Amino acid sequence: MPDAGPPHPAAQRGKIAPAKLSHIVLRTTPANVEPMAAWYRDVLEAEVMFGNRVIQFLTYDEEHHRIAVVGLPGIGERPPNTVGVHHIAFTYASLPDLIHTYERLKQGGIEPAICLHHGPTVSMYFLDPDRNQVELQIDVFETLDAANEYLESQAFRQNPIGVIFDPAELARRFHAGVPADELKQPIEGPIPPLDAFPIH
Repeated sequence: MPDAGPPHPAAQRGKIAPAKLSHIVLRTTPANVEPMAAWYRDVLEAEVMFGNRVIQFLTYDEEHHRIAVVGLPGIGERPPNTVGVHHIAFTYASLPDLIHTYERLKQGGIEPAICLHHGPTVSMYFLDPDRNQVELQIDVFETLDAANEYLESQAFRQNPIGVIFDPAELARRFHAGVPADELKQPIEGPIPPLDAFPIH
């Protein structure tokens, strides 16, 4: 498959596309509506805009809801490693914000299943109570042009997955005074083995 190069927005291609990604709805068992909603409230610092035993709408910004959790009768547990959405991702404004969130969640017993420096992002992957994978990330580069340039680099071609990192060590170095711009730079390392990734 040839490299696509930098993105070509739909408008530039004479197409009409959605203005934004609005929300994600997660289906669960009726008994898991509250645990799921509580997890997303904690992880995203979200608030409930409407909620009952069947459905809850949550948001963390001006949108009326970014996440909804709905419990439907007859829903069974999902077998591990089946087809479906791999993960959903949320971007933080800065590395200090991501580290603060990691430390806050760790205090509450929520820890990432795997952490990957992808090159263009520094990413921490968590599993919600239904084992949906949720990525909390920051952008490494200040501009889209710089990020797209990295995506076309030899380093990214050789390892498009990323390098595993220790979030506690990242936090330790940050608190020791290492500048955030230095800490978030792409790192070299092997492609992670498949068994390093969480089963979900």
